[in-house]
Amino acid sequence: MTDQPTAGRAAAAPRATVYGYPRQGQHRELKKAIEGYWKGRVSAEGLREAAAGLRRSNWRQLAEAGLGEVPTGDFSYYDHMLDTSVMVGAIPARHREAVQNDPLDGYFAMARGTQDVAPLEMTKWFDTNYHYLVPELGPDTVFAADSAKQVAELGEALALGLDARPVLVGPVTYLLLAKPAPGVDPGFEPLTLLDRLLPVYAEVLADLRAAGAGWVQLDEPALVQDRTPAELNAAARAYRELGALADRPRLLAASYFDRLGEALPVLAKAPIDGLGLDFTGPGAANLADLAAVGGLPGKRLIAGVVDGRNIWINDFEKSLSTLGTLLGLADRVDVAASCSLLHVPLDATAEPDIDPRIARWLAFARQKTAEITVLARGLARGTASIAAELAANRADLASRANSPITRDPAVRERAAAVTDADGARSQPYPQRTAAQRERLDLPPLPTTTIGSFPQTDDLRAARAALRAGRIDAAGYEQRMEAAVAEIIAFQEEAGLDVLVHGEPERNDMVQYFAEQLTGYLATRQGWVQSYGTRYVRPPILAGDISRPAPMTVRWTSYAQSLTSRPVKGMLTGPVTMLAWSFVRDDQPPADTARQVALALRDEVTDLEAAGTAVIQVDEPALRETLPLRAADRPAYLHWATQAFRLTTAAVRPDTQIHTHMCYAEFGDIVQAIDDLDADVISLEAARSHMQVAGELADHGYPREAGPGVYDIHSPRVPDTTEVTALLRKGLAAIPADRLWVNPDCGLKTRGWPETKESLDHLVAAARQLRAELA
Repeated sequence: MTDQPTAGRAAAAPRATVYGYPRQGQHRELKKAIEGYWKGRVSAEGLREAAAGLRRSNWRQLAEAGLGEVPTGDFSYYDHMLDTSVMVGAIPARHREAVQNDPLDGYFAMARGTQDVAPLEMTKWFDTNYHYLVPELGPDTVFAADSAKQVAELGEALALGLDARPVLVGPVTYLLLAKPAPGVDPGFEPLTLLDRLLPVYAEVLADLRAAGAGWVQLDEPALVQDRTPAELNAAARAYRELGALADRPRLLAASYFDRLGEALPVLAKAPIDGLGLDFTGPGAANLADLAAVGGLPGKRLIAGVVDGRNIWINDFEKSLSTLGTLLGLADRVDVAASCSLLHVPLDATAEPDIDPRIARWLAFARQKTAEITVLARGLARGTASIAAELAANRADLASRANSPITRDPAVRERAAAVTDADGARSQPYPQRTAAQRERLDLPPLPTTTIGSFPQTDDLRAARAALRAGRIDAAGYEQRMEAAVAEIIAFQEEAGLDVLVHGEPERNDMVQYFAEQLTGYLATRQGWVQSYGTRYVRPPILAGDISRPAPMTVRWTSYAQSLTSRPVKGMLTGPVTMLAWSFVRDDQPPADTARQVALALRDEVTDLEAAGTAVIQVDEPALRETLPLRAADRPAYLHWATQAFRLTTAAVRPDTQIHTHMCYAEFGDIVQAIDDLDADVISLEAARSHMQVAGELADHGYPREAGPGVYDIHSPRVPDTTEVTALLRKGLAAIPADRLWVNPDCGLKTRGWPETKESLDHLVAAARQLRAELA
């Protein structure tokens, strides 16, 4: 970049924008309003007013920060993919009557299910921890446009005097992420419905243009993945047809999370008006790729140079260098985050507990919008116009690079000494399983849960009272002991075979451990949406990791003292500890994972020394973190499985190691699941109708597995007949001597009545099938 303003570009001066913004509000007002509506404390009108207020607040914040164009349509009560299904009329047959009777209640029924009707399947949004609701389509699907939400939200922004750009999920990504509806041939390809879907998008675009939209953004993140020639041809056809529409706003196709690769020339040549590209992380390759295709002459480029998925400050000089190169490759270059800011917390200034030396390295959504506007100003007016900001940014970056906070020589020395032998169990699985069965003496189809039990208002109030100083540590521990005793007693009465202590003392499966490990930071208000009204506070990995003291032994040992049945020790695995944190960007993730694995290894050996016979190390994020491009996956899976084995391999052969995964597509990582060398794996399977059981069987998976039979993300209670039917599907793929019976995931979000009833049915189903097998 030069110090001179960019000359000759006054008509296309760079502007600042974003693809989306956190929905929840500073104090999770949206969550409270929605859950209040579900419980009957908030009316439908009250919910709509609360949502409209949050949208207005977001747009005003963005405008005040200096953004020249704000997004609309990114706001959602539950999920933007579900909103797209409503927009195109793709309502599953089992939900149509409910949607017709009450669109709002029908919408939530599709998301959560009812006692009588199952919800849509839910899975991870690419390689993030956000979950979307999977569209269900078939050859008989009839699409119909419903642009009411999109038009209304655009109108709200325009009424505030703002320049607004509606953001929609693009038609190709929508179909590529869809699945065949229940009862449809599993080989059905939803992309074959493209010609049926495009006229519906054309109608929505016409409606938005009539409502005042100058630009509309169509998000196509699925095109950053490896795509077949047929899929690329479908994308070319889609944007050729949409671009040829006479009655449309200007169209921008946006991608994020990786390089666009083979799809870049497809979209660059399409008769549309702009393209959005990610220039962070693996997306940095888009810069050379864009030059190779000759740029975007006559078109607009939105350049995602600020990382929208992590919380570290931007390197202004590096970003300005990228932007300066891009000026020669497009007619107009605007500055943005790499993706929606949905994936980061709202405001770093709301974190008074973070060390000020570290706070200067952090940028949440509000800080990122400020960074975007600084970069846009520097691009438009030259670096002299942002000299003070550049100097401050250099100082902050240098502060982090040279800080002793980030480096612990002892941790690095231990990690450097790790060998392959440290990740190998002392005996192979066939010998281990014989020793474990003799020690545990479990029945066929053993029953268990995944770990957590309902987090009641009473438990949350006790934690709040401890933080506020209204009770001391001894009083808090007494309350937790009482909860553990209640949970153990319930499980014994229900007839479960392998018990858990229920995790009443844990706030979150990652944050709980992060608060006890060096190198991690916790936040007060760093909420990020995981799905629906489920928000998490990902901790921040700021420095080298070690474990000063045991973290779980006290609670597992106490629970075991209350029962003769085995109680599982419960830990979160190293890959998930990274994936559900804001991870360091100043060293390879493999190095960080090795540090976390060594800290957890100490915990595993301490649990075993205390007499724990079953230890579960959860890795629900193993599939989630899988790189989007196949060429990048072997290296990731190597260090990820290595980190798990390093965590678990030091135990005796008769100590049974479990792991757990949920809400992801497992078929393409079955070999990695095998490579973990866990003795038992439990996986989500209820919403996907035991699909994963067949995938394990096809692979020849040789160990024990528990495909889930109870969808814990829905309030509906499966009856014994339903659970038995799912177990029969499981038994068709997995031999009875290797099949476990368990829910899909932990029970912390469920209430006690539904938990008790569901587990009663689960145990009854297992006993019925045991009797048949006998």
